[in-house]
Amino acid sequence: MSPELISILVLVVVFVIATTRSVNMGALAFAAAFGVGTLVADLDADGIFAGFPGDLFVVLVGVTYLFAIARANGTTDWLVHAAVRLVRGRVALIPWVMFALTGALTAIGAVSPAAVAIVAPIALSFATRYSISPLLMGTMVVHGAQAGGFSPISIYGSIVNGIVEREKLPGSEIGLFLASLVANLLIAAVLFAVLGGRKLWARGAVAPEDGGVPGKGGTESTGTGADANAGTVAGTGGTAPAAVAVRPDQETGGPEGTGIRLTPARIATLAALVALVVAVLGFDLDAGLTAVTLAVVLSTAWPDDSRRAVGEIAWSTVLLICGVLTYVGVLEGMGTITWAGEGVGGIGVPLLAAVLLCYIGAIVSAFASSVGIMGALIPLAVPFLAQGEIGAVGMVAALAVSATVVDVSPFSTNGALVLAAAPDVDRDRFFRQLMIYGGIVVAAVPVLAWLVLVVPGFG
Repeated sequence: MSPELISILVLVVVFVIATTRSVNMGALAFAAAFGVGTLVADLDADGIFAGFPGDLFVVLVGVTYLFAIARANGTTDWLVHAAVRLVRGRVALIPWVMFALTGALTAIGAVSPAAVAIVAPIALSFATRYSISPLLMGTMVVHGAQAGGFSPISIYGSIVNGIVEREKLPGSEIGLFLASLVANLLIAAVLFAVLGGRKLWARGAVAPEDGGVPGKGGTESTGTGADANAGTVAGTGGTAPAAVAVRPDQETGGPEGTGIRLTPARIATLAALVALVVAVLGFDLDAGLTAVTLAVVLSTAWPDDSRRAVGEIAWSTVLLICGVLTYVGVLEGMGTITWAGEGVGGIGVPLLAAVLLCYIGAIVSAFASSVGIMGALIPLAVPFLAQGEIGAVGMVAALAVSATVVDVSPFSTNGALVLAAAPDVDRDRFFRQLMIYGGIVVAAVPVLAWLVLVVPGFG
């Protein structure tokens, strides 16, 4: 049995044990990385740790730390109330507002994880207060980021178009952008319908001061996301409903008209969130390091509000994601991914090779860098694209869609950020929901993209 096949089988075993024995998958993956890396790939400790996602670790810790402070001092509640007023109380519009916001950020040049890191904590805080399914809100944010992710001036679009030009393939910048935009928009529409969007419309308008409490201002608990949002209350071992009343420290009837007054701590936190956006989008600074720095400044100024924030960092999620990605790094280091791609690329039936490459892109991208996978797979497609039976424009667009829509997986950067950012949820249940949905996307989207974009022979 080849080392590459052994490494894939070990990954399957990790999934089975984590699912059946409720062991943290990240811890299992670290053990697997040690075993496979040492015994099969002949890697030393430095080679194994080369796959540790240090940048993602800092992003997860930094962003969840900063927004834990924002939740503790009531800033996220102020933002939620302001958002309700912006849409005139129509909470059903908020998921689409978040979709459009992340899409606009990535379309003008933000890296997808940076946009999700900025928007997801606010969106999921809103979902918690108004009993919206966190799965709906989180996936709308991620699909929004991917909808704008391939504009001609975006990071993803520029990279993929550059790869196409380097490989001397026919390309269409607008075609690539529209393929991703339409695919994610259609998926978002299906999600909205399936995960309770119609019930949200039926609620009508709510008053921001209600806090989503049933029986006030015409809001009714529809059950859309209450079960999914119910989570363990820190330190009590009990559960609380997703819709919660305004806390005693959140004075109502403030001059802002949102039901919650701006205190100095909240003003400073809002300034910190704006600074995070400006630093990441305007100066291309690292989102994780910037968030940690801003969180430390706020903690120093208002230690009482921030005392519990470190404990609210999603440490189990950090362990899970970093462990799995470390093992994926071992797979990359020992050539497993290249081995699988070359095996598919050598198939003599171009259409079959095309759909299999789309599936490899989707499966691997659910755990690793989407752009990195496209950078590896597009060159592998060159030999059969040269035969003229497959259109290059359609093939590149299908690979792009297949490799990015799966970023809803909890093992990808975007999915991990959504999982870590969700407040007051049963995190294990939310993880399973994201994993199941990610599996559905991995199974369905590549073949649909192949049928729509590759089989007709575009380009």
